[in-house]
Amino acid sequence: MKAGEYLTRLLACYGVDCVFGIPGVHTLELYRALDSVPIRHVSPRHEQAAGFMADGYARRSGKPGVCFIISGPGMTNCITAMGQAYADSVPMLVVSTVNSHGRMGSGDGWLHELPDQSSLVSGVCAFSHTVHDAREITQVVARAFAVFDAARPRPVHIEIPINVLNQDIQASPPSAVTRIACPVPGCEAIQLAAQWLAGAELPVLLAGGGARHAHSLVTRLAELIDAPTVMTVNGRGIVPAGHPLAVGASASLPAVRHLLQEADVVLAIGTELGATDYDFNEDGGFHLPGRLIRIDVDVQQMVRTRIPELPLAGDAQAGSQALLDALLRHLPRSNRRSGMQRVEDCRQQVSQNLATRDTHYLRLLEAIRDTLPGVCIVGDSTQIIYAGNSAFASKTPSSYFNSATGFGTLGYALPAAIGAVIADSDSPVVAIIGDGGLQFSLAELSTAIDAGTSLLLIVHRNGGYAEIRKCMRSADIQPVGVDLMVPELSAIASACHWQYRKPLSIESLVEDLHGAQDSALPTLVLLDDELFN
Repeated sequence: MKAGEYLTRLLACYGVDCVFGIPGVHTLELYRALDSVPIRHVSPRHEQAAGFMADGYARRSGKPGVCFIISGPGMTNCITAMGQAYADSVPMLVVSTVNSHGRMGSGDGWLHELPDQSSLVSGVCAFSHTVHDAREITQVVARAFAVFDAARPRPVHIEIPINVLNQDIQASPPSAVTRIACPVPGCEAIQLAAQWLAGAELPVLLAGGGARHAHSLVTRLAELIDAPTVMTVNGRGIVPAGHPLAVGASASLPAVRHLLQEADVVLAIGTELGATDYDFNEDGGFHLPGRLIRIDVDVQQMVRTRIPELPLAGDAQAGSQALLDALLRHLPRSNRRSGMQRVEDCRQQVSQNLATRDTHYLRLLEAIRDTLPGVCIVGDSTQIIYAGNSAFASKTPSSYFNSATGFGTLGYALPAAIGAVIADSDSPVVAIIGDGGLQFSLAELSTAIDAGTSLLLIVHRNGGYAEIRKCMRSADIQPVGVDLMVPELSAIASACHWQYRKPLSIESLVEDLHGAQDSALPTLVLLDDELFN
């Protein structure tokens, strides 16, 4: 078979069941086998959206999102989405073509030619590999899945010259593929960590997106050591909303920082301690005076931001299980009960200090969460989501994520929500985006119909880039470039075969939520800014 067909069949062996991409003359051989393997193909209207769909699919399913991308402009279009996935540690496999040997980087002006495509992409992926011989494909795909399975999951880029994609390959894809087990922290370090935590008077637990798959273990650890648990945006729901030890607010807030600063031992699991979660306002106020224990699969990240007194190099799930076992087997059960009161005090302070509009935004998010059981909320960089990142508590992991952390892209919510629906069509999905951000990916309304996805898209109409407008005014700058013409969204929704709603209050929105859940068609809900006054 041709190398392109071999690669597609090999991906099926790894359990890939969906790819996102726009076919082109350079990627034809990747499509040869798609009608004979159990892999669904979804065509977005733009390659950036393909990457965002793969991102949403990966976050919701826990499996890597996969893209087939043409060389040149397809690849440059996809890089922004890869940057968001890189910043948020999302597993994504981007398979692209590149010009044939002899044409690649020649400067002769061949179609889609770039001077060095791999170098261009390498800054937003764990690695970028150019396949120079079809016999490399098996090994490089194994390397990609080793990153996804046992390292910090980030995008991987595999580019294949067109002449290699068309090579004959004599082998058949293997009947079984090798998967790499996650590393486990060392026993001595685990025992010492257990001793520190058992002896702590005011422990606190930090849980990041890297601990999502260990959520039940993290909750048990928090209960065992009586530790208030602060979750990053990508970690929300690890300890569920309503749990007496779930803080459910950002470590960038003064009340949460006070909780951290009084802790004598901090256990951080699967979090990079990144600025957009711990110092969003860049005021330099995030400090951890107590002893820090970090469980992280990324040994370089382990010593960034804050070097721990006790590093536990390994996977969050394996490390949490080992630490839980050590606490249960060798140390007396703690009689501390102050954790719940500390969390309650923190919650009250957070609530008292919220701005009025943020309170309204949070009421909206909580109405969605409480009205639609099992809902997944996918957000853009927009004001409602900024409020949610400050103080919204999710019920389950991977059910609240957005692009307002890390790379901070616009136009993410709609395509990422489509990917989330494809990953889990049994649960309701709600995307939240501003009227400015929506215009980055407005064409993906059609993709949602093509893909047969039913979702609810909430558009906050505030006349453009309202957050930047506010920042300009606070800096005594006359707002320029932030007031946008917003197209007639009701007409666009109708033209794209979407349902359309414009509720007059948050309470009437709840009725629309029920109706949208029962509909087979996606629904666009327009919320005027006046609703939040």
